[in-house]
Amino acid sequence: MKLTKTMTAMAVALMATTGGAHALDELTVGYFLEWPTPNQYAQAQQMYSEALGMPVKWVSFDAGTAMSAAMASGDVQISFSQGVTPFLVATAAGQDLQIVDIAVSYSDNDNCVVRSELEIDASNVAELKGKKVAVPLGTAAHSGFLAQMKHFGIAEADLNIVDMAPPDSAAAFSQPNTDLAMVCGWGGSLRTMKEYGNVLMSGAEKEAVVGKVFDVTSIPTSFGEENPELLAKFLGVTAKMNAMYAADRAPMMEAISKEAGMDLEGTTAVLDVFAFPTVDEQLSDAWLGGFVGEYLTSSAKTLEESGKIEALDDYNALINTSYLEAASKM
Repeated sequence: MKLTKTMTAMAVALMATTGGAHALDELTVGYFLEWPTPNQYAQAQQMYSEALGMPVKWVSFDAGTAMSAAMASGDVQISFSQGVTPFLVATAAGQDLQIVDIAVSYSDNDNCVVRSELEIDASNVAELKGKKVAVPLGTAAHSGFLAQMKHFGIAEADLNIVDMAPPDSAAAFSQPNTDLAMVCGWGGSLRTMKEYGNVLMSGAEKEAVVGKVFDVTSIPTSFGEENPELLAKFLGVTAKMNAMYAADRAPMMEAISKEAGMDLEGTTAVLDVFAFPTVDEQLSDAWLGGFVGEYLTSSAKTLEESGKIEALDDYNALINTSYLEAASKM
């Protein structure tokens, strides 16, 4: 069964319970724990609430697919750092979502790890055939996994693929009697996975195969249309935190670490492989001005070829830079 069928049913059911436009008295933002970003300094200091003039509630999720469901139900207005694949799955299923910002760019912090004792690397990947692999389906890690397997000439049917969230697969992978040969994930979970295995491809090698690896800030289209100034202010605070971080991250690290639910060492290790494009960079052809639309189209085609979704005709229509442009003028 294609993911579109289940996602469509879920989205329609959830949307049916959501009322029409109404004034917000609180903004709810979805984010990930163990995924440190500069804006978490503002989260800790209540800067978003102050700038927006209303309470801002942060709700953590295990995967971007859950973020999509929360946006469909109206429980979340902004998903910060949602993966491209969950966004593609949701929009293919009929959710009216838009990308309004690039949250973070990364390659070394989203990957697949093979159990050390198997001694499998890029030279003998075929030995994975028939083995159990844990992948968080419908996520960026899933797309990366598919691209890597295609690169190595391994079909999905050659593997025993199970759907597991990274924290769960990392915990299972750490057990000495695990039957998992390979696990895929990100953030703190990926760091745990690497303690028990090795990556098939480094971040740079994977980027050559998969392309840029990045997360977006996504919204229900109606939320942006009804609250353009509010959204622009939110993006403005995020941009200011990125600029502050680029200038001197040291004063921000403790607060970021706390909000990310990590120790300082782990936070530093993750942030060292993250990049946060400036507003000008995001609005350029290298990102929202050209590349992202092409990337969405290409990624959707790959997912369609593997039977996961039915691609849309125009992905540029799902990118809205007007709010980020407004934020840059505030």
